[in-house]
Amino acid sequence: MQIDEYKKIVDSNKPKEPRLKNAIISFLVGGFIGFFSELISILLCMHFGISKIVSYSIVCMLIILISSFLTALGVFDNLVSKGKCGLIIPTSGFAHSVTSSSLEYKKDGLVTGVGANFFKLAGSVILYGIISSFFLVIIKVIISG
Repeated sequence: MQIDEYKKIVDSNKPKEPRLKNAIISFLVGGFIGFFSELISILLCMHFGISKIVSYSIVCMLIILISSFLTALGVFDNLVSKGKCGLIIPTSGFAHSVTSSSLEYKKDGLVTGVGANFFKLAGSVILYGIISSFFLVIIKVIISG
């Protein structure tokens, strides 16, 4: 019975999370990343004559590079505390998870450290992305006939 009373006390004293504020911040940060990415893509197409597909690939690599660099500097986690899921959900979050795993296990060597743990955090994202894509394709095939 004491455990239940303790949980009630903890729950009553726990600060409430500002969900609406966090959602708005995430929306704005994610939107800014999307806007910035599209702007760079358009500039690459217009000024360098690069096709849309190639420009999207360059922008994606740029986001991965910036996210990995900020993770290596130890800045990315601080940005996430301010930008919420707007930074974690897109490609930048995936790059952060791979880079942070690599940095955490680099002391164990290239094979047993970095190689074995490279996708430790990102593996679940890949797994559930593939599974959800599979089911979405099945649904699309069923709907379209």
